[in-house]
Amino acid sequence: MTLPTATLARTHDVFNQSTPWADVNLFTTNLPLQDALRLHAPGLGVDGLTALGAEMGAAEMLSHARLANTYKPQLRTHDRFGYRTDVVEFHPSYHALMGAALRHGLHATPWSRQDTGHAHVERAAGFMLFTEAEPSILCPVSMSYAVTPALRGNAAVWADWSKGLAATQYDPRLALFSQKSALTMGMGMTEKQGGSDVRANTTQAVPDGEDAWGARYRITGHKWFFSAPMCDAFLILAQAPGGLTCFFLPRVLPDDTVNSIRIQRLKDKLGNHANASSEVEFIDAMAWRVGEEGRGVAQILEMGTMTRLDCALGTSGLMRQALSIALHHTRQRSAFGKKLIEQPLMRNVLADLALESEAATALSIRLASAFDQKDKSEHEAVMARLLTPVAKFWVCKRGSVFAQEAMECLGGNGYVEEGGEGVMARIYREMPLNSIWEGAGNIMALDLLRAVRRADTAAALADELAPARGAHPALDRLAGALPLRVDAMTTEAEARRLAQDVALAVQAALLYRSAPAGVFGAFCDSRLGGDWGYSFGTLGAGVNLDAILARALPA
Repeated sequence: MTLPTATLARTHDVFNQSTPWADVNLFTTNLPLQDALRLHAPGLGVDGLTALGAEMGAAEMLSHARLANTYKPQLRTHDRFGYRTDVVEFHPSYHALMGAALRHGLHATPWSRQDTGHAHVERAAGFMLFTEAEPSILCPVSMSYAVTPALRGNAAVWADWSKGLAATQYDPRLALFSQKSALTMGMGMTEKQGGSDVRANTTQAVPDGEDAWGARYRITGHKWFFSAPMCDAFLILAQAPGGLTCFFLPRVLPDDTVNSIRIQRLKDKLGNHANASSEVEFIDAMAWRVGEEGRGVAQILEMGTMTRLDCALGTSGLMRQALSIALHHTRQRSAFGKKLIEQPLMRNVLADLALESEAATALSIRLASAFDQKDKSEHEAVMARLLTPVAKFWVCKRGSVFAQEAMECLGGNGYVEEGGEGVMARIYREMPLNSIWEGAGNIMALDLLRAVRRADTAAALADELAPARGAHPALDRLAGALPLRVDAMTTEAEARRLAQDVALAVQAALLYRSAPAGVFGAFCDSRLGGDWGYSFGTLGAGVNLDAILARALPA
């Protein structure tokens, strides 16, 4: 029998497929984030976050995210006549995303509007919401946020650049700083031979007189990771006569000529495709000293604190988006006669992921609140030092396994780099970056050791956990032991375990204050009490899965 041509061309009706997770408000659907803000920033107006949540959840913005990652940045080292250009070309969607990030003040604006007392918390929440849509382009945004306070080490440069760094009208042009509507900054610290060991840097800085921006130097050397090379300026490290020093390196010099920054190539990365990470050489480039000679390490540590906050925030945002996609999908997809979300095993997996996501959000927002208050409170200053490496280590370590489990909720569709569900594959490729960038796990563990060796750390940690004492026996046991372990910590080999346990204890204490009792109890039973397996989806029989899932993503 011969089938009609029309029948041959048709495969079958498409059904039992979920719709894309799009045209939703990422803020109003995120109850854990809202409750964290109520705890740490009471009275904070959320109109701006509501608007950002709607914009980042819109199908149009998600399309920009897809296009910016599909059509990667392209390096143009020379023009057709042979002249050096050293420019990176981006897809228009990249610029649309950058425009939105600056318009919502996710770069350096907290440094210019701290009168609310919650500028860093508000910006942190916005950073998380933006990350759900597209994290890659936030690299220059995060670096602009991090370097701005350090730039005050050169008062003259700060006076000229601070207004542009706080401006919100994105301007992608390569032009003199005074001719641009807004400015962004990057960092260049690591070199081939040293990586995180910046003391091994060999780039040289030779004094070249003084001018309106202070002590001027000539820079010769290289940087192995030089992210966002199209930023307007960079803070870099180089060896000056007095030791490793921080320098301000603009792309366009005050005389309107282009500085001698040679882009060698762009990195071919696992993820983070919309962002251009490069290798560069400096050939007698011009830079101005920021701070004192020999103080470069101290200044990079200060900047690293800010970017490490963003690593925790970014991973928390990616967790939230992966969870939302998984919940949205399983509410629509049927298997074995039921919606996936009605299947007992799937419910356990999703609830377990929801606990992890809420705990990550709680810890990340708590760290941001310490940044708001650290100059006013000694306790908050200690918490900023302690929780920065802890949150960066633990939240980012959990990110990759979280994304893998969330992807599995979608089955094969989640592994495909196409359409709405292709977001999950992009999230999975993005997750390892935040764990590696600005110091991998061992670097964070070493930073934690430096923090706990201060005499006031154990007492401050005990105070931080005190509000939740008596709320759960497993938390009480851990909270009672941690200050003693902090005081006794002498060996690097135990630092990762300490980072994990501090993170879990603080997360539990925060959930006690911001989450429903069922969420707090399930987190303590599983993460602290041992009623848990070695993978997601192993919560104990007594957990109220219905309540956790209803909170995670209201219908």
